Parts: sequence; C-alpha cells; structure tokens
Amino acid sequence: MGKLDINKKAKEDSLLATAYRLFTTKGVSKTSVSDIAESAGVAKGTFYLYFKDKYDLKNRLVAHQSSKLFRNTLVKLNEQDKELDFNEKMIFVIDDILDQLEQNHALLAFIAKNLSWGVFKHAISTPPRGNDVDFMAVYNEILSDAPSDIEEPEIMLFMIVELVSSTCHSAILYSEPAPIEKLKPYVYRSVNDIINRHIHADVK
Repeated sequence: MGKLDINKKAKEDSLLATAYRLFTTKGVSKTSVSDIAESAGVAKGTFYLYFKDKYDLKNRLVAHQSSKLFRNTLVKLNEQDKELDFNEKMIFVIDDILDQLEQNHALLAFIAKNLSWGVFKHAISTPPRGNDVDFMAVYNEILSDAPSDIEEPEIMLFMIVELVSSTCHSAILYSEPAPIEKLKPYVYRSVNDIINRHIHADVK
C-alpha cells in the first residue's frame, strides 16, 4: 500500500471512528456531516469522497460493527472441542453475540433497530471491506451445515434473525419483559422450534 492509499485509509478510518462516537453519544438524527468532518479534522468536501451522506456512513458502521461481533463469535465457535450439531451451533452463535451486546449497551443501542433481515441481506450482497467478515461466506456456511432435508432455509433464518433482534433488545437494555438471562431459555426454545419445524416441515 502506497503513501497515498495509507493517507486515504487513515482519513476514512478517522471518519468512521468519529461518526461512531458521535452517533452513540448524540444520536444519528442530531449529528450532521459537518459535525463528523470537523471532529475528524477533515474538510466537509473530503467526507463526500468516502460516503454519499451520513446514512451511507451509518450503514457502513452497522455492517462493520456487526462484522466484528460475528468475527469474535466465529473464532470462539471454531475453538470448540465439542462437536456441535446444527441447532447447537445456531444457539452458540446467538448466545455469544447477545453476550457481547450485553457488555456494550452503546453498541446495542446503535445497531439494535438495524439488526434485521434487511440489513443482513444487504450485508450478504455487499463485498466485505478490509478485515470485515464476508457475510456471504458465513451465510453459505450456515446453510451448507444445515440438515439436507431442511425446507425454505432462508425463511428459517429470517424468522430467527427477526425473533432474536426484536425480543432481546429491550431485555438487555431495560430488563423488559425480563432480564436477558431469564429470557434466553425461552428465546432458544423458540429458535429450536423454528429450526425443527423447517427440518420436519408440515406447513399448511
């Protein structure tokens, strides 16, 4: 990487880091492009060399932060000595990501409403940047590890993603309707039910 590329990467990283700090303290709606550029120490025009607007930057941050969560989890999953079946792997991934979010409420508050199937599908179709996780590879690996007789695997993953993201946000941040540790067994029971219904499908 040449000096010019290094400088460009440093500016982009500074904009991302600054925006994340401002988004998690002030909120996206109260943070302007000028705020981000000024705090990052770059000209406002420079911002638009890297991002279309603050929402484009926000989407990049959501993808990047989500990638970090998955990368940490996949490392732990690959270090497991015990052979896990498909259901156990799914629960392991969900549990570890929830534990990471429980330790970082600012991150959860930032990405919670964006942890949806739409964002997951966008991440799958977007080439990874830098050392971000290749979500397409993760997606294909999940499906390749699924039982061969599973029906409509994409619908199954959609239901799991939406279930976990919608039920665990309030439990972690506000202990509603119960603290996350109390809620987890019920969430995992539902996840197992979803998986098993798609393996032994009898959809009417």
